Amino acid sequence: MLDSLIGLAVIVALFVILSRQRKRLDRVERELAALRGLVLSGVPATGAATASAKTKETELASAQPDAEPETLHEVADAAVAEQAGAPVPGPWAKVPAMATAVSTETTPPAQAETERQETPAQSAAPTPKARDIETALGTRWAVWVGGLALALGGLFLVRYTIEAGVFGPEVRLAMAAVLGLVLVGGGEFIRRTGFKMPVEGAASAYIPAILTAAGAFVLFGTIYAAHAVYGFIGPTAAFLLLGAVAIGTIALALVHGQALAGIGLLGALATPLLIDTQSRNDWALFGYLAIVLAAAGFVARIRAWTFLMTAAFVGIGLWTLLYVGQAPDPDYRILTFAGLVTLAVLAFAWLGRAQTGQGGFDLPSTAPGLFIGLSVLALFYAPALAGTPAMWTGVLLIAAMLAVALYRQPALALVHAAGATAVLVFLGVVPFVAFYPDFGGDFFIPGQGMEPLFDGAVIDGGIMLRLGAVLCVLFLAAGLWSARRLAAAVPAWAATWAGWAVAVPLVVVLTLWVTYGNIDHDYFYAAIAALLVIVFVAGSEWIARAEQPPLAGGSAVCLALIGAGLAALLFLHMAFGSGLTTVLAAAAVVVPAVATRKRSWPVLGWLSVGAAVAVLARVAFDPTIVGADALSRTPVFNWLLPGYGIPALAFAASAWQLARTTAGRPRLAMEAAAALFALLLLAMLVRHAMHGGVIDDGALTLAEQAIYTLITLGFAAILVSIDMRSPSSVLRYGSLAIGVLSVASIAGSHFLWLNPLFTDESTGSIPVFNLLFLAYLLPAIAAGLLALYVRDKRPKWYSAMLALTAALLAFVYATLSVRRFFKGEYIGLWSGLGQVETYSYSALWLLLGVVVLAIGVRLGSQVLRIASAALIAAAVLKVFLFDMSELEGVLRALSFIGLGAVLIGIGLFYQKLLTSAARRSGEPAT
Repeated sequence: MLDSLIGLAVIVALFVILSRQRKRLDRVERELAALRGLVLSGVPATGAATASAKTKETELASAQPDAEPETLHEVADAAVAEQAGAPVPGPWAKVPAMATAVSTETTPPAQAETERQETPAQSAAPTPKARDIETALGTRWAVWVGGLALALGGLFLVRYTIEAGVFGPEVRLAMAAVLGLVLVGGGEFIRRTGFKMPVEGAASAYIPAILTAAGAFVLFGTIYAAHAVYGFIGPTAAFLLLGAVAIGTIALALVHGQALAGIGLLGALATPLLIDTQSRNDWALFGYLAIVLAAAGFVARIRAWTFLMTAAFVGIGLWTLLYVGQAPDPDYRILTFAGLVTLAVLAFAWLGRAQTGQGGFDLPSTAPGLFIGLSVLALFYAPALAGTPAMWTGVLLIAAMLAVALYRQPALALVHAAGATAVLVFLGVVPFVAFYPDFGGDFFIPGQGMEPLFDGAVIDGGIMLRLGAVLCVLFLAAGLWSARRLAAAVPAWAATWAGWAVAVPLVVVLTLWVTYGNIDHDYFYAAIAALLVIVFVAGSEWIARAEQPPLAGGSAVCLALIGAGLAALLFLHMAFGSGLTTVLAAAAVVVPAVATRKRSWPVLGWLSVGAAVAVLARVAFDPTIVGADALSRTPVFNWLLPGYGIPALAFAASAWQLARTTAGRPRLAMEAAAALFALLLLAMLVRHAMHGGVIDDGALTLAEQAIYTLITLGFAAILVSIDMRSPSSVLRYGSLAIGVLSVASIAGSHFLWLNPLFTDESTGSIPVFNLLFLAYLLPAIAAGLLALYVRDKRPKWYSAMLALTAALLAFVYATLSVRRFFKGEYIGLWSGLGQVETYSYSALWLLLGVVVLAIGVRLGSQVLRIASAALIAAAVLKVFLFDMSELEGVLRALSFIGLGAVLIGIGLFYQKLLTSAARRSGEPAT
């Protein structure tokens, strides 16, 4: 042991001697470099450097009579070295201006010109890579390994003396303590003797800090061994000594660097784990942790060490969680104390270095927000902590986080932490069995005021109402005031405050209503929601007046108005039944649209869109508006009429108003919503009437589908008409989409799946006005009229598609009508074909081809003319392929005679048509 101490003392002494001799070696090297520079520049070297240095030293001595001779000599040497082009070593390398000033006064003009002509290659020679490896090995790695070796050597020395029985335990521990103190003292001594980094980039190998860290490790091990191994000191003394070493290490970090502070912090946080005590004192533990946190906070503030501060916050946060999880009977007051101390250190120690209202986002403040938020959740829901006093202290911690965020603007993370914690607290109030009663059985009894939560905890509704009221007031006051204060300077941060000022009250009111209120009608919570609407609207105006420019409608204003819209929807649902809620929510879309007359904020239009989406979701949830049991069976005049009609009118009025103020996409969205609800109104009324007043999921019939088809075709025509008077991309593309969907529905339903030829559905007993008339002739007329109306108003393919659909519908109607004439009410395909019926189809198709040709020529429609050609071609194929084999006698002859007569007539007609066209153009007919 004695040999080791002597060896260590010799090493330290040699290091000090070498550091003092370094100056002499540096001076010799500078003189040699100056002489070499003079030789390379062509100036006679004999005595030149010495004479120049003596001259400069004399000049400096006359200018500064109080300066020390050694200092004057170093400055003179630096000036000579700079004059010769050599690098300026030593402490004067950082102040080349002094040497340059002296050099400028005494340098001969010829020599100065020679220096200016020095090649750049000589002054910018790259450092070889071998030197980099050598530097790393010699200056960094050797120091790190050496420091670790010293620390481990001290610990191993203590262990060896124990195993070998050398000296007594008291002497061994004393020698180990002396070794630790010597290392700490040696590091401080080397630092005070003017130790500086020999090379650039070796800051992490700062020898005084590494010696101090090694000494701290040895002292930690010595004190722990004195307590845990030998029992020389009790737990209290060991606790105090280890804490003193740790805090002292953190304090020494002010002069030795952040790494040493980290070591001290780690040791301080680990100290309570190293001490085994039978008498548990949690207050002493957290008092000690508070001192450690405060010390780390002030050190981090002085040096602006972000990592150290973050690590300290994380450390005390982990201790708090460990206490909640491991303590047999945790005390809520200790959690409150830990949280308040953490916030105090954050506000007054760490963030005290920055003035309020300045600086960016503070990253270390996220750690206190996270761990204090977890502590608050434990105060509410941990079985060992939950209770009325703990809940109020949880609200106190949330309020403290808001207060620190108000006092220190960079601590914005605390706003998010406080808001998220409040939201999670009240979301936890809603019982699982409230939404899934099948799993709860008799465990959940609504309306009792005492509702069960998970883990068997029970929270009184009155307590939660009071806690929620306090939180709502806190977030509204702090959020809206901060949003107004920051609206002009930092709009994004203003939006953060406004967002939580909106979110927390809405979540509190919603969860309390769902858990403790009447889900159908609750005027108490409806009154609270109405009050929130007023507060949010007034707050948005208040914030907007502080913006730059005023009333700009920034993000904070938008969030406040969105909150007002959500609160309004809650109010309607709480105060009124399902039917009135749908109608009134739809009528409410007009309010923000009308408000655009006073404030041209785009968010107002989007509020209308949001209300429309809410109404659509409400209708999708319950298409009957008031419930299937409450819906009247009276056709037309039932809840479907106002439930779909009023939204359609309100959306149209909102679109009309927005078109005259803000316009933009909200106006187009409201136009689309109005059109959609108008279509839904007609469709739902038809379905209601077709199913005897019952809106169910019964099978769709052809008659019902036919009415839907007529509605959609008519609605497409209405959209085109409105678009012609008030152009809108929504109306234009909406009319195209509805037309395409109508044609697709006709092709799938009318021609295939619901066709009575395939389903054998009854076509009715009335000869003309039957199912075929409704499902084919009327849609054919509607599609034809729409095709005629949209010519030159929509793309050519659109009108051609509608015209072709109309022709096909007319063809199918005529064909099925012939079959109904022969078969009666049921026309299923499997009932067979007669010869007269077969011949009738040929004659009918030829006749239809001629009629369609005439209409196509009259209207100038190429699509109809092609359709007529297709009909005639189908008739020709039928005659040659089917009639020839199936018909007999006179019917076969009449089939071919009729076909030939029609074809010849069509030929004559086309010849006459071409001749007339040639005469009009003045060209010979071909």
